[in-house]
Amino acid sequence: MESLLIKAADYLVYQLAGLAPESTFGSALHYFLVGTTHIILLVIIITYIMGIVQSYLPLNKIRAYLEKNKKFGIGNLLASTLGAVTPFCSCSSIPLFVGMMQSRIPLGIALSFLITSPLVNEVAIAMFIVSYGWKFTIIYVLFGILLGVVGGIILDKIGMAKYVADWVKNLAETHAVEDNDERSFGERLPEIHAETVQTLKKLIPYILVGLAIGSFIHGFVPQSFFEKYINADNPFAVPIAVLTAIPLYIDAVGILPVIDSLIAKGVPMGTAIAFMMGAVGLSLPEALLLKKVMKKQLIITFFSTIGLGMILAGYFFNIMFS
Repeated sequence: MESLLIKAADYLVYQLAGLAPESTFGSALHYFLVGTTHIILLVIIITYIMGIVQSYLPLNKIRAYLEKNKKFGIGNLLASTLGAVTPFCSCSSIPLFVGMMQSRIPLGIALSFLITSPLVNEVAIAMFIVSYGWKFTIIYVLFGILLGVVGGIILDKIGMAKYVADWVKNLAETHAVEDNDERSFGERLPEIHAETVQTLKKLIPYILVGLAIGSFIHGFVPQSFFEKYINADNPFAVPIAVLTAIPLYIDAVGILPVIDSLIAKGVPMGTAIAFMMGAVGLSLPEALLLKKVMKKQLIITFFSTIGLGMILAGYFFNIMFS
């Protein structure tokens, strides 16, 4: 699907509009068209699928199991592993997060999924294996899952559940149904559609704003800007890498060529990986989208906790692969 979107954007931007591929505005507009269409289509599909799944799954039993095993971190591990095997970026993971909250899954467990999902991607894993080998890839995947598990547990333990947006809490209350619901799919469909439309109306405007900002940075900020400040001589390169990556919006696959380029320029492996984690897991478009499903206290704490984990991971990879 993405290749078709790229070809369509190539035609619209470079042929129909006559913009040069190397121009900053042309690059930014191309990035915006591909990213917006791709993400919105994914969000619509995922939101409808989650509505159907929620309508049929025995959610009360699942929730009871997760609550029972929450203190052992089993639910967080399951959610983080689910995030690792789903091919979603940070923005397209949010409808699943909303679906989990709507199903009254504990916040920490839902956050474990949200943290890991954009960081670990099966296509990116295959590319990692080819470029950096099995050892690096396995350690990276384990780190992504561990970050999701630990981050979700910490955010749950410090009482962040009360900072979920009120409309998400209201969805959870109105969606409480019995597990023995015997309605047919046709009878369930109007309710599924209504809830899906309500969720999409909340999310899509923030996707557009976030991607517009990310597209501007993609087109107008040169790669040399990042190379200058995250080189091997700077002891603060790892936290700077995470912070400078946040305004970007690139998925784990799309950023791999950037990582290769940074490493070729002499940027340490761990610093480049920290930059990647910040771009795919803590992007500004994601923050704007999360603003609609979380209150600012939770967003700040979420970004701070996960950002710290990414910084520690960056230093670890620098030590391991220096």
